[in-house]
Amino acid sequence: MTAASRTPHIAIVGTGSAAFAAALKAVERGARVTLIESHDVIGGTCVNVGCVPSKILIRGAQHAHWQQHHHFKGVERQPARIDRGAMVQQQQAWVDTLRQVKYENILHTHPEIQLIRGTARFADNHQLRVTQTDGQEIALTTDRILLAVGASPAIPAIPGLQDTPYWTSTAALVAEQLPQHLIVIGASVVALELAQAFRRLGSNVTVLARSSLLSSQDPELGEGLKTIFEAEAINLRLHTQVHSVRHAAKEFILATSAGELRGDHILVATGRSPNTAHLNLLQAGVHTDPQGSIIIDDHLRTTHPHIYAAGDCTTAPQYVYVAAAAGTRAAINMTGGDARLDLAVLPSVVFTDPQVASVGLTQHQATAQGLNAESRRLDLDNVPRAIANMDTRGFIKLVAESSSGRLLGCQVLAAEGGEIIQTAAMAIRNRMTIHDLADQLFPYLTMVEGLKLTAQTFTKDVKQLSCCAG
Repeated sequence: MTAASRTPHIAIVGTGSAAFAAALKAVERGARVTLIESHDVIGGTCVNVGCVPSKILIRGAQHAHWQQHHHFKGVERQPARIDRGAMVQQQQAWVDTLRQVKYENILHTHPEIQLIRGTARFADNHQLRVTQTDGQEIALTTDRILLAVGASPAIPAIPGLQDTPYWTSTAALVAEQLPQHLIVIGASVVALELAQAFRRLGSNVTVLARSSLLSSQDPELGEGLKTIFEAEAINLRLHTQVHSVRHAAKEFILATSAGELRGDHILVATGRSPNTAHLNLLQAGVHTDPQGSIIIDDHLRTTHPHIYAAGDCTTAPQYVYVAAAAGTRAAINMTGGDARLDLAVLPSVVFTDPQVASVGLTQHQATAQGLNAESRRLDLDNVPRAIANMDTRGFIKLVAESSSGRLLGCQVLAAEGGEIIQTAAMAIRNRMTIHDLADQLFPYLTMVEGLKLTAQTFTKDVKQLSCCAG
């Protein structure tokens, strides 16, 4: 395509964040794009069944909680009256609006992007066959192909589970009736976000974790969240295995290593699996890992040179902002450019309350990499804004290289953790030291000032400082 006078043609399988980011960048660089979508709606996971509806639910549940549990005198506390049907109606209206604005309108304003509705599979490494929604099959041969088919909730092989009307996150987000007792299988991001939301809306909630909460993160984050969840009367069963599930008389009965449990709804939130089974990848010479995720390099290339992949169907981390960045870079590379997806500094947020946010290395990871590292933790009762908010739950933790003071990582458990963590990410990206961070000017009163205070703890006792000591 480097010397081609004709317009390059790119096929993109999927219409989520990675797909649309790639499509827009590709047409900007002179390509013609064909999108292929097998679902009734476009937009992928984030806008339809992920980020957007879940954050609306979480914020609504947070307001219900605040009505009863705030700490401000003179403001009457009162139980929230929940109309779950009205919540879902408003939530889905926003989903429809954002899908229209961020996805459907783009198709209307970019005639270079064509949409085919159907299911694609490889006939060989140069050709896709698409079974359209009307049953007709077409063959599509293009210059480059991008696979951006996303992922779906993973269902564990628990005896009896498949024969029950369990929820995934997709069903839970649009359920118009609140459970009396919701049993959540899983203890990572989606499981904990939705467990807390349903508890705050009035359901009794039990969380079943195979190990600890957020087991892939710094243990102090999971331990801190455990204390907070227990204070909200969420029943946590850690290190618990589910042996079988059955459903009778509108009740789920679970046999577990912690005994029998009964509830009227189960939420299965044990991760997500790539939607790659139908693509006939072997026919195209595209390799996957044992979980079915498409193996890519840092240029988004698969094991076949003109086939690329981006988003949750790949071995990259499953975050929408990673998917969008990957789609953009894949489009550059498919149109003759040279763009790399750099994941060296990758912030993440769990939208519980308080939020859990991380970037860079934990002290354990730093040590495992042979770095001589040290860390400091500052509880939020030392952060003036947290004190003024009357919410000092949580902490900020910084990890630094001992010899140079270079910032290596940050872990946050705080009500505004997602807003704090990006400042830490930028500091790590720019190779700032703890001393650099401690010397910055931070506005007062803000939660992000906690980063400065935590940096200062490497050299002084912040309890002995005045309010906004420089």
